[in-house]
Amino acid sequence: MTHMTPSEAFVETMAANGVTDIFGIMGSAFMDAMDIFAPAGIRLIPVIHEQGAGHMADGYARASGRHGVVIGQNGPGISNCVTAIAAAYWAHSPVVLITPETGTMTQGLGGFQEANQLPMFEEFVKYQGHVTHPHRMAEYTANCFNRAMSEMGPTQLNIPRDYFYGEADFDIPQPMVIDRGPGGEKTLQEAADMIAAAKFPVIVSGGGVVMGDAVEECKALAERLGAPVVNSYQHNDSFPASHPLWCGPLGYQGSKAGMKLIAQADVVIALGSRLGPFGTLPQHGMDYWPKQAKIIQIDADHKMLGLVKKISIGICGDAKAAAISLSRLVDGITLACDSTKAERAALIASEKAAWEKELDGWTHEKDDFSLDMIAEQEAEEGNWLHPRQALRELEKALPADVMVSTDIGNINSVAHSYLRFERPRSFFAPMSFGNCGYALPVMIGAKTASPERPAVAYAGDGAWAMSMTEIMTSVRHNIPVTAVVFHNRQWGAEKKNQVEFYNRRFVAAELECQDFTAMARAMGAEGIAVDKLEDVGPALKKAIDMQMNEGKTTVIEIMCTKELGDPFRRDALAKPTRYLDKYKDYV
Repeated sequence: MTHMTPSEAFVETMAANGVTDIFGIMGSAFMDAMDIFAPAGIRLIPVIHEQGAGHMADGYARASGRHGVVIGQNGPGISNCVTAIAAAYWAHSPVVLITPETGTMTQGLGGFQEANQLPMFEEFVKYQGHVTHPHRMAEYTANCFNRAMSEMGPTQLNIPRDYFYGEADFDIPQPMVIDRGPGGEKTLQEAADMIAAAKFPVIVSGGGVVMGDAVEECKALAERLGAPVVNSYQHNDSFPASHPLWCGPLGYQGSKAGMKLIAQADVVIALGSRLGPFGTLPQHGMDYWPKQAKIIQIDADHKMLGLVKKISIGICGDAKAAAISLSRLVDGITLACDSTKAERAALIASEKAAWEKELDGWTHEKDDFSLDMIAEQEAEEGNWLHPRQALRELEKALPADVMVSTDIGNINSVAHSYLRFERPRSFFAPMSFGNCGYALPVMIGAKTASPERPAVAYAGDGAWAMSMTEIMTSVRHNIPVTAVVFHNRQWGAEKKNQVEFYNRRFVAAELECQDFTAMARAMGAEGIAVDKLEDVGPALKKAIDMQMNEGKTTVIEIMCTKELGDPFRRDALAKPTRYLDKYKDYV
């Protein structure tokens, strides 16, 4: 036990958990602790808005596999974090949200910046630690850090602001390390038997493979089976794209090759995936999910087993450990699929080649609305690029070790078809929460964790406007990133619904955007406008070179047509019905 103040105990516990960076906005509520961050080796990175801080902590955690930490002033600073913590929850990011609270002597009196901060987050955190006495500061702080990592999700540490003061004897807890196992012997053997009898096994490599550092183990299992591997939705980095068994992502704007191959599966091995509903929706006119296939689902969270899809075997286990165990169990025995390895390898190569050829030839969208927009913009002043062509050129120019984040939106979703990665912790998307304003701050956080890697954020012009001021954070604190903004002057994803279901009655869908390159320069970054296809790749290469060698942040503004890819989901809307006379034309 060591005599210290609660502030010192709080900071010492964070240091014991390896915290070196915290994202937030400074405030009086935690100033006593903030004052000693620096001698503890902790850097507070001030942001423009607390939502950005939460996203940065998320990106930091996803890129590093360590805790991401966010802090803010009690009341409005904390309430600004809600959206970001919800996004981190669905990304299974070990983010610790520190929420200083109104002092205990004024709670309930409606004082300045008072708020009930625990209910704000209870749906989106794995654990809420509310410090009930200053002498318990280290205990609650340690609990939050341990639970964030053990349960792979955000936690909240709520501290009445007067509890930073005082003195006591504290024992600083050391981090608790969880050794995760492969699952039960019985279910593992049942799964191995089912795999041994499979004629066309397919592996879905999910987020658990990334978080569990299980890519090599997934590769070993896939190679033993000769099984095609598809990435789960928005986890394009869960299997290396250069591997002959990689077949691309499922879900919205995913790989036709992967969808056609999993449609033939008699056994699906869902490794570290909850098989979420958006990730298995029909796409490209294909209802590809194999209805008769047996499903073996492996997840570290038992609550995910059988949650979305009916499964044959559920294994509560770590993706890495489970893959090792299954590989051992099927090693040295004859499998039903052994005799068709060469045939399936040829089929995989053929489907992938056909998909790549289709992407090469898919220069523009071909629906009536998109064709009308192309014709309209041919008559408009300036040059406007087809989004798919731009995405293909960006793909070619991305370095092998790149980290990419995408915002939500039509072009960003289409990008799923074009983003390929060689290593995990490379792709950061807003997952099931799907909030705008995500990509830039998440990538700033990822770059903070991995400064040696190129960092690129994709955003549409609508989403970009929600977080673009964090460019100032990037510039102020020398965290250089490259942002690609698709300037198509519309809320594309929702506008597509108005095209499909509401007879092109566009309500609040149009955006008249300003000059984003000029805005970037005003915030201290570089700005490059691109309106010629041949300039897309060179612009990205130049920006990344400046990022890595000169420490410069760059915004690349790509002028795009108003073409729109398929709607996100056709199951969520229907053609309208109107009964009142004044609305009869609105069908």
